[in-house]
Amino acid sequence: MQQDLIDFRRELHTYPELSGAEKDTEKRIINKLKEFQPTQIIASLGGHGVAAIYDSGKAGKTVLFRADTDALPIQEVNDFAHKSVYEGVSHKCGHDGHTAILVGLAKKLNQYPLKAGKVILLFQPAEEIGIGAKAVLEDEKFKEIQPDYAFALHNVPGFPKGQIVCRKGNFTPAAISLVIKMQGKQAHAAQQENGINPDRAIASIMHQIQQLHHPDLGSKDFIKFTTIYTRIGSKDYGISAGDGELHYTLRCWNKEKLDQAKQQLTDLIRKTCHENKLGFTIDWIYYFAANINDSYAVDCIEKAAKANQFDYLDKPLPFQWGEDYGLFTENISGAMFGLGSGEDSPALHHDNYDFPDEIIPYGVDTFYSIAQIILG
Repeated sequence: MQQDLIDFRRELHTYPELSGAEKDTEKRIINKLKEFQPTQIIASLGGHGVAAIYDSGKAGKTVLFRADTDALPIQEVNDFAHKSVYEGVSHKCGHDGHTAILVGLAKKLNQYPLKAGKVILLFQPAEEIGIGAKAVLEDEKFKEIQPDYAFALHNVPGFPKGQIVCRKGNFTPAAISLVIKMQGKQAHAAQQENGINPDRAIASIMHQIQQLHHPDLGSKDFIKFTTIYTRIGSKDYGISAGDGELHYTLRCWNKEKLDQAKQQLTDLIRKTCHENKLGFTIDWIYYFAANINDSYAVDCIEKAAKANQFDYLDKPLPFQWGEDYGLFTENISGAMFGLGSGEDSPALHHDNYDFPDEIIPYGVDTFYSIAQIILG
């Protein structure tokens, strides 16, 4: 185990920063990368992103490896020495570990340089809110890099530590969040007929959404709605509610199905609100593109795992969470794989989660072997 990578991971965990605010994280990454002498470091990429380039100086493909760097607005409940120093902010998705793995890859590329092509190490900001990948891909500095392949990993609780988990095709779905706001008219609670209460419309919409729900993971028509929050009126018992809102997440296997579901949902909301004489707005937020793994890229991941004698699982069904990396596989041939973080690990986004340091070498070695396979 490389103690310097553990120390760096724990430093990031101690000083987490939210999506779009990773200013000090960017500085820490750059300072650490300088120890391992990349050919070039590109800062302020898509916000507070960083790219480190290792150029062999010889012709060959360009392979990108991506880690995410942002933390979550979750209060740390752990009491270990490297706990978050910031109230209400902590690394509960393992992005500190992903970043440490990519720094470990920088260290290995410095020690054992590749003989052809280029490797790009991308430290991406703002993954959790679904805007970081887009910002990076649209950055003129990134357009000059033009990778041929892109790879990423995400630690996955519930799987044995160090297990490499992958599949061809869908790895994660297209996902989006939505906020529906309805405006009626308040009235005295004793005379609700004088107002327009959104309660019936909200009940109807919630019921109709369940009719669209098709959560069979094995079906190409997979559609999953999750209720996040609902509100009608206020806690004023003399007032019949005059407004309300509903918040959902929506997931489908691809953008086409997602767009169809969005249109169906928009139509039923419009019809229901019109029938109930309600004004309404729909805001679509936090879009995550479907992560579609390229067959050749998955073959490289499997070969890399087996070259290191790591346990490899060909996952029969995709994961259900959204992942900002999907926008990379939409634009560049590549794949994401899961890295088992322990069958007894707390779930991602749980307040007592902590990335297990012992799986760092599995990520580093798998990434390095992928680069060897593609670049020779």
